[in-house]
Parts: sequence; structure tokens; C-alpha cells
Amino acid sequence: MSSTPARIISGTALAQSVREQVAEDVKALQAKGIHPGLTVVLIGEDPASQVYVRNKALACEKAGINSDVIRLPASTTQDELLALIEKLNQDDGVDGILVQLPLPSHLDEHLVIESISPAKDVDGFHISNAGLLMTGQPLFRPCTPYGVMKMLESEQVALRGAEAVIVGASNIVGKPMAMMLLAAGATVTLCNSKTRDLAAHTRRADVLVVAVGRPNMIKGDMIKPGAVVIDVGINRLDDGKLAGDVEFASASQVASAITPVPGGVGPMTIAMLLVNTLEAAERRANKES
Repeated sequence: MSSTPARIISGTALAQSVREQVAEDVKALQAKGIHPGLTVVLIGEDPASQVYVRNKALACEKAGINSDVIRLPASTTQDELLALIEKLNQDDGVDGILVQLPLPSHLDEHLVIESISPAKDVDGFHISNAGLLMTGQPLFRPCTPYGVMKMLESEQVALRGAEAVIVGASNIVGKPMAMMLLAAGATVTLCNSKTRDLAAHTRRADVLVVAVGRPNMIKGDMIKPGAVVIDVGINRLDDGKLAGDVEFASASQVASAITPVPGGVGPMTIAMLLVNTLEAAERRANKES
């Protein structure tokens, strides 16, 4: 075990710095007559989604990005939602379109994501953007793994040649995270909940990224001494407290650096959404000039 506890990687502090830079860049665009705009579509009354959307709108407002939240009832049909997205695709004042997930069960999530113009897909989930990321020419990077890369960069973590292990293979975090780490020169192992002898993989990691949605799943004895640990998970325990996918108390005695929950990756996800929206607006400005 490490004689000193791990350095805490504060997503809150880094996100603030990213947001301040975005606000400066937005002002420069506004001076040219371009006003970046993000439209968020929220269907139904999911409490967690309500909080996320409120936080996104507030972050946009502070950065000077026009933010519009369209709230639809849970009974909204597939055709109604697709018609709305097509209208937003055609609206030049909308640089980014984000449909808040999860959707009510009668709506086809894949079809909805694919209906968003790739040029406005600031979540980076469209199949076209996933393909561009895989081939090393990303248009938009998904916000959470993009935020993780910014955190590793801010910590000056040497990724070229490093052993990176990701636990969790979702389209939203795990798979795009693997592509970004590969592009940075890391040797990447992508694990999932069915991986045999998971600890054998995690103990090899110089950089360990965990995104499975299982509280305290990764213990300190599963971590290589001196590793950098990024905990993407956020879980509410029975007592109401929040916990990550990594058992912080034991992991922080072994790792050299670790993200806390809350205050780690979460704030970076919203910060990178602002970055993606800004990038979309800059592309529009270049087209119009």
C-alpha cells in the first residue's frame, strides 16, 4: 500500500476552468454575430433526468450559450418526437441537440439518436460520430469519456505505452473511452460484468476507469499500487449517500491519484457538453464566413 493517500483529482475545479474558457470563446463568437445554442429535449418526469437537465441549462446560461429545454409528456409518440428533432435539425439557431436519456419504454432510443443530425449530435452518440471516433477522426467525442481524457491530461498522466483497463463496455462510456485511450497510445483492455477474474485485469492497470453502476465494486486490493483511478460510477446507497463504483477508502490508500464521487467525473461531463456545443457553433461560423 502507498504510504501517502492518493492525490484527489477534482473534476469540480477542472470543470470550472473549462467552463471559463468556453465562456471566453462564446464571447468571441458573439462578437462575430454567432450565438451558440443548445436545445435539450426532456420526455417524461424522471427525477434524475430533471436534475441533469436543470444543471445543463444552468451551465449553458453561465457560459453565455442559448439554452432551450423542450419538455414533453411521457405519452409523446415516436412520430411526434422524430418530427420535433427534424425541425431542430433544420433550425440554424440550434447548434446542439440533446435528447435526455433514458427515454420512456415505448420510444426507440436507437432510432431517436440516429434521427439527430450528426453535425448537431453534441452527445456524440450517433452511429456516424461513433464511427468517426473509431477511425481516429472524431467530430464529437461523447462527453463523459471526453471529460475523463481532459482529467488525465490535466494530471499529465503519460498514456503512451501505459496499460489502461476499463471496466464497463457501454456505448456511452466504456467503448468510446477505449477508442480515446487507444488514440492516445495506451494499451487498452475492455472488461465487462462477465469478465473472468476481473481483479487479474484491474491489477495490471496503470490507468483504471470504472463505469459499471455497481457501488464499491472495485476494492483497494484490486488496484495496482500507484495507478490512476477514474471512477465514473455514481450510485445512491440505501442511506441516501452517494458512492462510486470504486471503494474510495481502500482504493485511495493504493492509487497515486483518484477521482472522488461526487465532485469527480460528473462536473466534467457537463463541461464537455459545453465544449461540444461551442465546437458545433464554431463550425457554423466557419461555414457562414
